[in-house]
Amino acid sequence: MSNLQPYAPPSVLSGQGRAVARIGQQAQVAVARTNAVAEIESAKLDALQQIAGRAMQGVALVSQLEQQLAQVVPLATSRLQAIGDMHALATAEVVAQAPRRLS
Repeated sequence: MSNLQPYAPPSVLSGQGRAVARIGQQAQVAVARTNAVAEIESAKLDALQQIAGRAMQGVALVSQLEQQLAQVVPLATSRLQAIGDMHALATAEVVAQAPRRLS
């Protein structure tokens, strides 16, 4: 009954065994690199979506305020439009530069 012997892995891998182990390690590194790239690109997309969403909200709020103030003071309509346009252009510039800054 005491013929069972504990398993002892070979201390030195054969040439083929080392090659297979090396291929497995290289595959793990390649998968890790791919996952890292995917994670970075996803973070960039999240940042761009946040920037674009915030820009749209800001432009909408300024446009709404512009309209409300123009109804209260009709003589200021053209000036309010100019300020709203400047805000929208500045916001668009920030959104347009965001991808370059994130790369």
